[in-house]
Amino acid sequence: MELRQLRYFIKVVECGSMGRAAADLGVVTSALSQQISRLESELSTRLLIRAATGTTLTEAGMAFLRQAQLTLRHADDAVLAARSSRLSGHVSVGLAPTTSSVLAVPFMDAMRIRYPDVRVRLVESLSGHLATMLNARQLDLAIIFHTEAAQRWSIQPLLDERLFLIAAPTLADLPEPGPVSLRETARLPLILPSRSHGLRALLNGAFSRLRVEPHIAMEVDGLAALMALVRAGHGATLQPGAAATHSAGSKLRTWQIRERQPTRANMLASLSDDELSPAALAARVLLTQTVAKLVREDAWPGARLHKK
Repeated sequence: MELRQLRYFIKVVECGSMGRAAADLGVVTSALSQQISRLESELSTRLLIRAATGTTLTEAGMAFLRQAQLTLRHADDAVLAARSSRLSGHVSVGLAPTTSSVLAVPFMDAMRIRYPDVRVRLVESLSGHLATMLNARQLDLAIIFHTEAAQRWSIQPLLDERLFLIAAPTLADLPEPGPVSLRETARLPLILPSRSHGLRALLNGAFSRLRVEPHIAMEVDGLAALMALVRAGHGATLQPGAAATHSAGSKLRTWQIRERQPTRANMLASLSDDELSPAALAARVLLTQTVAKLVREDAWPGARLHKK
């Protein structure tokens, strides 16, 4: 199998026909068709269905396409690395909004200093969406909060986050300074993510164990909007300590939840090592180091590194 054959195959898929792909590649259609046939023969399976109207992928072709794209991407990165004395290439990293608020800038700063020739694509989204993107190989690595992982993922526990009550000082009936019990927070008007959010599921389970029905004033599935409503005094929220950094400079008050549970586990998930480019492998190590540095410097409120 040759890289040229992979490039030809991907181009045919992109163009939807042998003729258009051949024109783009600058080769004759018969030569292109012959290369695709050799590839299929080597794989002992049909990748494309050829018709007068064009080409379509078989199920085997669809599965092969993803891996072919990944192989070419790694090959291109290897060529770039070989042509320079420094690590190059690109890596895509997913962070949840709360995680991003405390980790994005330090991590990007560290990447710029350590690996200036590596291009980083940073994606901020909910943990569940990041997991879906990992499965689709649209991300190389992500920090997620759930362990429902595909078999080929590499999972590394990073840290556990304690939760905080966060509110504007103008909100009525706030507790006294100091740790507060989860039961005490239930009487306040709470602004929380909707039930599809992992944090909400965590809190619902905790309240259920206490046999307490919390006062949910609003459901907001966006950290920026949620914290803006908290700052405006519409209610309090229960969030990991990293969320408080999202409102740095504001006059919000915070109370650590007295109970050790619930806590939110942060895990670094990535494609398997054999699927990661050198740039992605390096970024994974640096991301782990950056997280550890933030926790040790008390720059990640309520976070505790996972014990190995």
